[in-house]
Amino acid sequence: MERDIIVKLNEWRNKTDRKPLILKGVRQCGKTFILKEFANRYYSDTAYFNFEENPALKKVFEQDNDVKRIIFELELAFGKRIKEDDALIIFDEIQECPKALTSLKYFCENAGGYHIACAGSLLGISINQNASFPVGKVDFLTLYPMSFFEFVKALKGDFLSDHLRSAHENGVPEVICGTLETLLRQYYIVGGMPEAVEKWRTTEDIQAVEDIQQQILTSYQLDFAKHAPINEFPKLSAIWRSIPEQLAKPNSKFIFSHVKKGWRSKDLEDALEWLIGAGLVYKVRKIEKPFMPLSAYSDETSFKLYLSDVGLLRKMAGLPASLVTEAADTVYKEFKGAMTENYVLNELVKSVSENLFYWTSGNSAEVDFVLQCGSGIVPVEVKSEKNTKAKSLSEYRKKYSPEYSVITSMKERMSGHEVLNIPLYLICLIEKICG
Repeated sequence: MERDIIVKLNEWRNKTDRKPLILKGVRQCGKTFILKEFANRYYSDTAYFNFEENPALKKVFEQDNDVKRIIFELELAFGKRIKEDDALIIFDEIQECPKALTSLKYFCENAGGYHIACAGSLLGISINQNASFPVGKVDFLTLYPMSFFEFVKALKGDFLSDHLRSAHENGVPEVICGTLETLLRQYYIVGGMPEAVEKWRTTEDIQAVEDIQQQILTSYQLDFAKHAPINEFPKLSAIWRSIPEQLAKPNSKFIFSHVKKGWRSKDLEDALEWLIGAGLVYKVRKIEKPFMPLSAYSDETSFKLYLSDVGLLRKMAGLPASLVTEAADTVYKEFKGAMTENYVLNELVKSVSENLFYWTSGNSAEVDFVLQCGSGIVPVEVKSEKNTKAKSLSEYRKKYSPEYSVITSMKERMSGHEVLNIPLYLICLIEKICG
């Protein structure tokens, strides 16, 4: 399946000041596949080393940081010469070998001709905990679960997805709006984990997709047990399980005492930071004033938590797929809003920034997301269906008079000038539309 990050990987390959690359991303979002695919397209050879599958590789890095020796021993393990500028060296699950992480500094300084790309499921944790991390000596990219546009491309091919990418200029013909709404509801069910998307593409079997989603969720729980501090495991699991329930509350604010009665923020903060560092959850903080920089006006004690993938959220919540395909409000009316917010959050993270906020006025008014688009600040109100009444956004606009405000909903067409309606299936274009 085609992934947008291939373009960025090729830009990295062609940089004159290229450094070893670290590709971050949650487990099973496709990091290994995309690096191998990238190597197949742009290199004559792929030297692949997995520190989790082959722990003996760690010994190559234990002696010293002499890159000539390291390359020679890797060549012995690989079975042939590794040529500069002609092969991609892939270090997979590199968080399992901290000294390999450290060696990247010396590859950067002394062997810049080698193209090295590293991947790992918990690199965010390793980077935070590893005091000898090569700061300033590596390039970074993040691979997220597949976006909605990538999902459309996997299911329908290039023609439709390429048209969507230019929809901010040409709009979307009414004839395909129904198809896009159907695809979006399917995306809510399947999410963007590549294995789940491929299973849906080839079988359209929801049970088979859910089996894969459950395997992924189980692998995350196993990571908690394997990699987190022993005393943090119960807290990690409790926070993780509580997220669907907390998102379904009327204001969605994360409340520590709802994780387990009697637990307070100081008891759970380290566990929460572990989940954030692992890329499994996103923390969206409250702001009281939408001024730049937004982070300077945020409240660290008031925030919402969202999952890295909307399909996994649905599976964790136990929401039947059959309900998601229905447009009318049903018995899951409140959770529908939470799931739609999580989808929008995922799309904004991939297309704009991970640095997102929400706004409240101190009373019942609340705008779901506030983000920086270019040199402006844009409030975004999320609607799960076609109702575009937005009292909270109106209050925000009266108070701050933003150049652009956005309502994203299932309404088919982009419309408006100062208050823009952007269809949910085009929300990733917000920066181009408001820029």
